[in-house]
Amino acid sequence: MTDVSALVSLGDLTWDVLAKPDTLLLPGGDTTGRIELFGGGSAANLAVWAARAGYPARFVGKIGRDRFGELATAELTAEGVEGHLILSDVHPTSVILGLIDRRGQRAMLTGQGADWELLPEEVPARALNGAGHLHLTAWSLFRDPPRAAALHAARLARAGGATLSLDPGSFQMIQGMGRETFLAVLDEVPFDVLFPNDDEARAMSGYATRNEAMTWFRTHFPDALIVMKLDDEGVLIEGPAQARVQVPATADRAVDATGAGDSFGGAFLAGWLTHGDAVRAAQLAVQVGGWVVSRFGARPPADDDLRARLAAAPLQAVTA
Repeated sequence: MTDVSALVSLGDLTWDVLAKPDTLLLPGGDTTGRIELFGGGSAANLAVWAARAGYPARFVGKIGRDRFGELATAELTAEGVEGHLILSDVHPTSVILGLIDRRGQRAMLTGQGADWELLPEEVPARALNGAGHLHLTAWSLFRDPPRAAALHAARLARAGGATLSLDPGSFQMIQGMGRETFLAVLDEVPFDVLFPNDDEARAMSGYATRNEAMTWFRTHFPDALIVMKLDDEGVLIEGPAQARVQVPATADRAVDATGAGDSFGGAFLAGWLTHGDAVRAAQLAVQVGGWVVSRFGARPPADDDLRARLAAAPLQAVTA
């Protein structure tokens, strides 16, 4: 893949174990439910969805030299994402346990593995050469390593003329790290696009309402396009050249919210990097995100419904 506008996503490639119990989990109890295994990781998921939407995507990350790493890599390759992977003999591939409730909301337990150990000198500069955009998730910023590696990649990408985006990742991790500390890290990087969800927007801004939070974001990150994900209420967008507008969600019934934000981000960036129209990109992204939440897992196999949604947009390249 040599397209000079390629999107590079750096961060986590994991093996996901998703479980949706039929009844409440009780201490010492047993129940039945649905369990599925997938390749995952927020950064890897976003790269997959950019590729599914028809945009050239690369992924940079670190995995263990183990069977889970092999499986996750194989899935990434099958999706058409160009992988630039660092293999660790010391740390295993990260595994994430996702517990899905009856409403489709998920709670995630992350087993920290190789992706948390990426070092600056391990970042492959060739993966960033010619890239038009670099995407980071805050999972690469919450601790060091891998924070220094992510910041190093951002500097390399920016020096090469790439734009930058960030998904804040987890309101709970932001609170644990401390709001001021987290913001100080973000202020080191001139992000062009930020993808907070409703909870992350409140954790970062300190405000309780989305409109107040958006006003804070526009003041604190005046040069960034803010794309605030609001679950079943759609998305709120505002930026330097974009007036505040809300794009509604689809009417899809939520089955599993795992990967919804990643699929939204990948589709949004695919559209935005192609034509620069944030509203149009969001309209594509809510269609993709709605399709994902109505199915199980972050990367369900494509079907005719998804192909039809993508065919209605300028980018259309799903084969998986």
